[in-house]
Amino acid sequence: MAPPSNRRTGFSKRAQYTTFFGYIAAIVGALLGGALLIVSFIDPTAFSSLRGVASDATKPMASATATARSEGSGFFDTIGGYFTRGSRVARLEHEAEVNRVRLAEAAALAEENRRLKALMNIPLEGVTEVARAQLISSTGSSQRRFATLSAGASSGVKTGMPVRSPLGLVGRVLEVSRATSRVLLITDSESVVPVRRATDGIFATARGAGDGTMRLELVNLGINPLKPGDVFVTSGSGGLYRPGIAVAVVIKQTADGAIARVLSDPAASEFVLVEPVYVAALGMPDASVSSTPPPAPAKK
Repeated sequence: MAPPSNRRTGFSKRAQYTTFFGYIAAIVGALLGGALLIVSFIDPTAFSSLRGVASDATKPMASATATARSEGSGFFDTIGGYFTRGSRVARLEHEAEVNRVRLAEAAALAEENRRLKALMNIPLEGVTEVARAQLISSTGSSQRRFATLSAGASSGVKTGMPVRSPLGLVGRVLEVSRATSRVLLITDSESVVPVRRATDGIFATARGAGDGTMRLELVNLGINPLKPGDVFVTSGSGGLYRPGIAVAVVIKQTADGAIARVLSDPAASEFVLVEPVYVAALGMPDASVSSTPPPAPAKK
């Protein structure tokens, strides 16, 4: 049987009172809410103290909620960073490697510029240079010490011309082709250079030992006056090398001379200068091998 559409509380006093007081509470609540709304429009600051009390009362719960939200965000960021760490590390390592290569290249260019500037500042004291070139290769393990020069006959280089770097003598030209030359280094066992001590002019002969050093043999035998630290330069005797070019420094005394370390290490002498052959009798570079042509004879 369907329930009647008109529902009544019946004869229960309790139900009737409950319904009545419910209506009364709704009406009072509506009137109170309307009055509070009107007061808030008239005086917006009237309930500021109540709002402050409510805010203070809910502060612990709000702080706990904010902390939980922050911790949760950090947790998810940590998880995400864990999964993306590999790609980021690989990218950073690649960038670090590229930067390392660029720094090395910049340092190499700076060192090359320094050597070129040093080569340009060599005081020639009236000597006419033949060519400025590069040592493009050299022997490293053989007893014979040779190097290849990136200048040849087309640049005016001829056999016998001395080769030097900003630090001192490197060797002399042994063979010449059109674009390159073969240089006999002063450390070769067949190389002999007349030298003198820079301080007092004691003469000696510097022979290559084939191991990167030179043996200094005194011309006048007697009490050996050499000591470690003595610097020897070319003496100009016999021609070929003009006097005053640095050659070696003494590192150990021997019975008839000393063992000396070459000042201009060929392995570290990338850029060099080729000079004309020195003629000892005239005290000047040989015009036959100089890059400056001799003057033409006067016409009759």
